[in-house]
Amino acid sequence: MLIGIISDIHDNIWALERVLAQLAECEAILCLGDLCAPFSLAQIADASRGPVHLVWGNNDGDKVMNARIAQTKGNVTLHGQVGEIELGGARIAITHYPHIARALAAGQGYALVCYGHDHERASERVGKTLLLNPGEVMGRFGVSSFAIYDTASREARIVEL
Repeated sequence: MLIGIISDIHDNIWALERVLAQLAECEAILCLGDLCAPFSLAQIADASRGPVHLVWGNNDGDKVMNARIAQTKGNVTLHGQVGEIELGGARIAITHYPHIARALAAGQGYALVCYGHDHERASERVGKTLLLNPGEVMGRFGVSSFAIYDTASREARIVEL
């Protein structure tokens, strides 16, 4: 199973459109927060072939409207600050914050732990757990990026636009 992983959109719907086009093969999308306006969540939900799992960041704007969009679209699960998911046989934890992600990875209970917040692409093994930051969709530091995780190989690749 291929899973698309995005973070830190910050209302850049033009970059988000390009990212989502490249995630068309993915069967699920993990969003690690900082959507900003609710129209970003609607765009993600409409583009996804399968479920969308979202954790809140520190810049998610109107959470009430995001919750309404999630309910209306029907394929979005809001997890709060930390999400625990099983997809394609892989236990996955998602959060916005690096310090929480690192603690979750250290516990060795997950195949994959994802985070965002610092806008920096990163991938490292912490024991048997892959700790992953897909970077930012926003492109504030010059490069929009995302990741694709393969549950069969337990590997991820970070893709820069």
